[in-house]
Amino acid sequence: MKLQFTKMHGAGNDFIVIDSTEAPFTMTTNQLRFIADRHLGIGADQILIVEKARTPDTDFRYRIFNQDGGEVEMCGNGARCFARYVYDRGLTTKKKIRVETMKGIIQPELQDDGRVKVDMGAPRFRPEEIPLNTTGLSHLSRASDTLWEVKAAGYNNWVSVVSMGNPHAVMVVGDVEQAPVSTVGPAIENHPAFPERVNVGFLQAVSRTEGKLRVWERGAGETLACGTGACAAAVAGMRRGLFDSEVELQMHGGRLRIEWDGTPTGSVFLIGPAATVFTGEIDVPAI
Repeated sequence: MKLQFTKMHGAGNDFIVIDSTEAPFTMTTNQLRFIADRHLGIGADQILIVEKARTPDTDFRYRIFNQDGGEVEMCGNGARCFARYVYDRGLTTKKKIRVETMKGIIQPELQDDGRVKVDMGAPRFRPEEIPLNTTGLSHLSRASDTLWEVKAAGYNNWVSVVSMGNPHAVMVVGDVEQAPVSTVGPAIENHPAFPERVNVGFLQAVSRTEGKLRVWERGAGETLACGTGACAAAVAGMRRGLFDSEVELQMHGGRLRIEWDGTPTGSVFLIGPAATVFTGEIDVPAI
């Protein structure tokens, strides 16, 4: 079949965006893997599907698939690209929209400076909300945060756990460029303590308002940026007393700004770029 697509990125985290508002989305897992392949297909960290809203109080439905073809709950950088896409394509005239996801409603808003601000909802920390199986795990307190010891890849890794609609484990390191992302990342991602696997963040605090971050994404490997990973890392850093309520995180693909008031029901706001790279058409085999 012939597939019309748009290639976009948010701080280097790249996406294939597909408009399924007029025809149902029917691609198989193998077809998703094919188009996400950087050698045989288009290449992307995730595939974003735009669908019509299913509930009266939302504007669109937003679905996300990883490189491995698996559907996931949330993608913050993708949410910014989603908002830019539907506005630029004339699917809406609103600069602020309400979007249904697998884990609830998000509200992206186009800013006058070209960036997109997304209300990502409130973070969650209870182990069952991640989910995290705490059986046999040691834990300790750091300010208002709880750290869990996850032994993996030969390291005793002390991680904060945060759900931003998807699961995150965040560890603080002295230097992100020296962090064992490619070994510890997949080992924690697939650790039995995380029954739905987990995204793994490696956070370096630079000052009260700045940090550096690398993320090993579940089902995608290390990416140039991760929006929900940046939110989770910022929130974990704030709860540990490392950051103020507004922080900018430098990732390999660019800078993302995160704001959170620290209250249990307070939304996390993610602000960053969203850019269209090119549009095109690809023949997708029946696989």
